[in-house]
Amino acid sequence: MRKALLKIIDFFYPPFSRWISLHTFRYMASGGTTAASGIIVYFIVYNLILHQKDVQMDGLLVTAPIAALAIESFITFLIGFALNKYLVFTHSNLKGRIQLFRYGFVVAINIGLNYGFIKVLVEAFGFYPTIAKAVTTIILAIFSYFAQKHFSFKVRK
Repeated sequence: MRKALLKIIDFFYPPFSRWISLHTFRYMASGGTTAASGIIVYFIVYNLILHQKDVQMDGLLVTAPIAALAIESFITFLIGFALNKYLVFTHSNLKGRIQLFRYGFVVAINIGLNYGFIKVLVEAFGFYPTIAKAVTTIILAIFSYFAQKHFSFKVRK
């Protein structure tokens, strides 16, 4: 399965080979797949599962955009870790549990930033929640690239 997915990703690499390395391209493909999955899952959860309605949990009101974010984050955590570990950062010599912990740490930071950005964009600036999620995803993709490359899946010397 891994080899088949890499062949598909690598097939699209040649036009970009002058500007970025194969490793970076694979990361972008992995991140793009994770991000696109996140936006699609967020849209489905927000519109089709939650029906754009807030969630009441033991007296705590969770707005529909934030509830959708929580559900989407869990699903994309699993997708993102699998793609990064098995397709992109295969030469990392850190133990899998350390990679998972570090990846989870970076994802936790991203969730906090996601929460803050979506809260501000939706409630303060009046963005539609799915658009707010897309804008947030682009900003956090840049942060994630450097965090995963130099922290979660780094290669020990």
